[in-house]
Amino acid sequence: MQMNILIVDDLHEVFLEKLDQAKIPYNYQPEITREEAEQLIPEYEGLVIRSKFQVDSDFIDLGSKLKLIGRSGAGMDNIDEAYADSKGIALFSANDGNKDAVGEHMIGMLLSLMNNLRRGDQEVRSEKWLREENRGYELKGRTVAIIGYGHNGQAMAKKLSGFEVKVIAYDKYKTGFSDQYAREVSMEEVVKLADVLSFHIPLTRETKGMVDEEYLFHFRKPIFFLMGARGGIAQIPAVLKYLDQGKILGAAFDVLPIEKFPTLAEQAWYKDLISRDNVLLSPHVAGWTFESYYKLSSFLAEKIIAYIKK
Repeated sequence: MQMNILIVDDLHEVFLEKLDQAKIPYNYQPEITREEAEQLIPEYEGLVIRSKFQVDSDFIDLGSKLKLIGRSGAGMDNIDEAYADSKGIALFSANDGNKDAVGEHMIGMLLSLMNNLRRGDQEVRSEKWLREENRGYELKGRTVAIIGYGHNGQAMAKKLSGFEVKVIAYDKYKTGFSDQYAREVSMEEVVKLADVLSFHIPLTRETKGMVDEEYLFHFRKPIFFLMGARGGIAQIPAVLKYLDQGKILGAAFDVLPIEKFPTLAEQAWYKDLISRDNVLLSPHVAGWTFESYYKLSSFLAEKIIAYIKK
């Protein structure tokens, strides 16, 4: 298959090396703007991007020769998948490239929440030595519920296996996936058994805003809440309400519904969220490590090369 690829985002050099070895031509333009890409895309059969801009129907229409779109990341959030499919364009992501990074990061956030590490650190730096006030919880013996059992959910379950916890998993679109690391359960069992709730699902029309007051109301026990999937899945005011009521003991967000300043700071819930010492935040970096930078590019290159060479 003849293929010339336009690369519009910063990728690890391993991606270019693999294309060179496969003798696949490309134009590497990591600093390009959307407007500049719009001028070039009509001449290319392939497009590779990370998160620089939305590959919407208008952009896809400009790519009259497009046969494939690859995203060096987990999921296709900034690509109009349905429209690309309707045009017969093959889509590739690197969901398996950052699964280990996400699993480690979210477990790190959970342990920090359970042991008040952020608050304790700040207090010691302020010359406060408060031991009883910072007494923590142990993870051992608790039940961790994973919502979504794809690459990231499976990696999370595997990494939890050494903590002597019970891992249960719910996935609306899969059945028969119980393994040595997690037991498949219904959502009814999740709300009954969970001590920790961790999300590993994509943002879709169905999942957007699904974690609302009604969703959280049904949990029987106080939970630790982990959101490392997509920010639009959770309604922040609902989480804040149940933090106030003690139904959520602590919440960790690597992703938020709005992720750019100053817009984030303008949200009605932002000041309330950041004022709480049982809330832990990170800037959407769970899947972005030095190692995942390599793996995302490497895995995506292998998928694209296999498709072109078949």
